[in-house]
Amino acid sequence: MLAGYGIDVQTRRLGSSGLSVSRVGLGTMLWGHTVSAEEARDHLELFVARGGTLVDTAHRYGEGVAEELLGSMIGDVVPRDDIVVCTKAGLSQRGEQRVVDASRGRLMSQLDLSLRRLGTDHVDLWLVHAYDDQTPMEETASALAWAYQSGRARYVGASNFTGWQVTRLYSLLERSGVPLICDEVEYSLVNRTAEHEVVPAAEALGFGVLAWSPLGRGVLSGKYRHGVPAGSRATSARFPGFVQRFLDEQSRTVAGAVVTAAEGLGLRPAEVALAWVRDRPGVASALVGARTTAQLKEALDAEDVRLPAQIVTALEDVSSTRA
Repeated sequence: MLAGYGIDVQTRRLGSSGLSVSRVGLGTMLWGHTVSAEEARDHLELFVARGGTLVDTAHRYGEGVAEELLGSMIGDVVPRDDIVVCTKAGLSQRGEQRVVDASRGRLMSQLDLSLRRLGTDHVDLWLVHAYDDQTPMEETASALAWAYQSGRARYVGASNFTGWQVTRLYSLLERSGVPLICDEVEYSLVNRTAEHEVVPAAEALGFGVLAWSPLGRGVLSGKYRHGVPAGSRATSARFPGFVQRFLDEQSRTVAGAVVTAAEGLGLRPAEVALAWVRDRPGVASALVGARTTAQLKEALDAEDVRLPAQIVTALEDVSSTRA
C-alpha cells in the first residue's frame, strides 16, 4: 500500500474463470467529454496507485475517445500487464439514435478498431454490449468465439443481457469450447432486477457479475434528495433521462435510508451504497464511473467498509420493491 493512500483494492476471480479483477473497477463512459484527458489521467493514476486493475471501456464511449485516451496512457501511466482491459462492442451512436448491431461483421470490425485505439494486440475481456434481437444469437456467439480463439480477447462475456439471454449465449459458446465468464449489468439498491434471473444464472453456471452504476446513477450519493443540483448528470444534455428514472419517491426513500445508515456508521452515502453492491452474491466487481477525482477517491475509500448485518438487512428491506 502506498503511503498517503487508503487500503489497497482487493481482487476477486471473475466467476469460475482464472481471471482476477479488482473488486472496484474504473468505468470510462464519461472520458473525453464530461471527464477531460487530464482528469482521466488523474483518475487512472489514483486507481492503479490504490491497487485497482479492472478498467472498463467500450467502442461506444465518447465515440471511441475513451478507448483512445486509455490507449495513450497504457505504457505511460501504467504497464499494459498491470491492468485488466475490458471493452465492449455492438453498440454505436448514429446522431441521436442508439444503434444495436451484434452481427458477426460489425462485432469483428469494432473489436479490431478498439485494439487500434487501445494500442494493444489483445484485450483481457471483450463483451457484447447489448442483446440484438435482429441478429441470430448463433452469429453473435461465433464472433465471440473468433475473438477468443484468435487471441484478440483473452476472455469473453456479455453486457446488459437478461438471464435467459446470457444463458443461451453461454450454451452456444460452450459448444465451441469457449467459456463465457461474465455478464455486466446495472445493479444497485435502486435497481435490483439483476437478482431475478442474472444472479441466479451466474451462480448456477459459474460466470461472474460486473455491476455498473452501483450508486444508482448518482442518486445513492444523496445529492438528489432535495432537488437536482446544477451541473449534475441529471442536468446533462448528453445523457437525457439517465438519472430521471431514479428520482421517484421510492428511490428517494432508499437514498434516504442510505444516508441514515451512513450517518450512523460515520461513513459517506456512496461508501455504504458501493459496499452493499460489492459484497452481493455473484458480484465480482462494482464499476464506478466517477466525474471527479474526489468522487473516485470516495469510492475507493469504501474498500475497508464492512456493513453490519443489521444494516444490510435494513437496506434490503427498504429497497425490496426495486427488485
